[in-house]
Amino acid sequence: MVFLQQVHQRFPNGIYYGYYIVGAAFIAQFVAIGMYSYVLGSFMAPMIDELGWSHSDFTLTRTIGQCVMALVGVFVGVRVDRYGGRPIMLLGGVVLSVSLCLHSWVQNLWQWWFLNGVMVTAGCAMLGNLVVNVTLSKWFVEQRGLAIAIAAMGISFGGLVLTPLATWLIDTIGWRESWLWLGAGTAVTVLPVALLVRRSPEDYGLHPDGHSPEQIAQGQGQRAQEELARSFTRAQALRTFSFYALVTAFGFFSINIVVMLLQTVPYLTDNGFTRIEAAYAIVVASAPAMLSKPLWGYLIDRSPTQPLAALSASLTGVALMCIVYSTTSGELFWVYAAFFLLGVGWGGMIPMQEVIWASFFGRRFIGSIRGAAMPFTFALGAMAPWLSALYRDGYGDYGVPFLVVACLNICSGVLIFFAPAPKKLNVKQ
Repeated sequence: MVFLQQVHQRFPNGIYYGYYIVGAAFIAQFVAIGMYSYVLGSFMAPMIDELGWSHSDFTLTRTIGQCVMALVGVFVGVRVDRYGGRPIMLLGGVVLSVSLCLHSWVQNLWQWWFLNGVMVTAGCAMLGNLVVNVTLSKWFVEQRGLAIAIAAMGISFGGLVLTPLATWLIDTIGWRESWLWLGAGTAVTVLPVALLVRRSPEDYGLHPDGHSPEQIAQGQGQRAQEELARSFTRAQALRTFSFYALVTAFGFFSINIVVMLLQTVPYLTDNGFTRIEAAYAIVVASAPAMLSKPLWGYLIDRSPTQPLAALSASLTGVALMCIVYSTTSGELFWVYAAFFLLGVGWGGMIPMQEVIWASFFGRRFIGSIRGAAMPFTFALGAMAPWLSALYRDGYGDYGVPFLVVACLNICSGVLIFFAPAPKKLNVKQ
């Protein structure tokens, strides 16, 4: 309380504290998703060449990670509602930075699976989407889409910076030393910003979206009050069809980004492109993903969200099909054009997902509801990276698995479009 009072005394003209949390969320997601997904593909070739693993051996860490992410999400979601994100993010920052440094001593598969699949995933889960987006959903209602979209730009910024940076580090100083540098950079970056995070505006006498008491008295902020009043408990949400419709839809949606961030670099190098050209394909996708997020967020706050989300999901599927066919042609321009289209689809993924969950079930218990959804969501996608790598080991190409993922993305768009709003049941939590 004292800290926020000091902030308001320093900025008497009214810089809403929620905007500081948006900035913290941007940096936290830049690091968390970057270390979980964006850097991994660059390490695949040098690590399996030195250690004698197969592509599926290396990639199994993501299947393990998806399962761990789901379990950690159940634990974390309830505690974000109860305690706020700050202690969780501080712990996650320590776990992630130490685990990344320990990667430099990996010699055996079990060490890789444990450090990257379990420890790195746990650290990222305590820093990433669930914690920061649940927090932002409590601080913003009328501007939720734009706030979450701006914060999620940090994810795409990771693709602009971390994939080429990791590739350059590995090619310059080797993969073992690169993990050390990434671990040290993580500690320096995320621990200070975690200290900025607070649970909800009501804890400090504030109102969502920065409304003043005078504005509330005049009737503004009504949407936030109504949403809070009709919030579902976790037990009530779990008894609705809408919960499972969203779980399935967003599970199919998220498969795309998990697979592509991990396997773009090996896929393109398998097809004759250089490692730098392959790394820059992620950059080409990340730029529109980042720059389009504010536009998606602006539209979300002013338009029905489900049609927009359906468009975003379907666009990723179409773009992935274009990637497969352009890669077989060997034309780098068309490959990059397809990745650009993919990035536009990615741009809407996170903000629309978070806005739909909060609009369906309210914000009071949104952390526990989102946490409960994670085992189902990640179960749908946990096997996808490993199965696609297994197919590549057997048949020498990722094309068929990528087309399957593309079809699932289009199915996701259909499911999101037709998902019904929930009807509240009188069930005790």
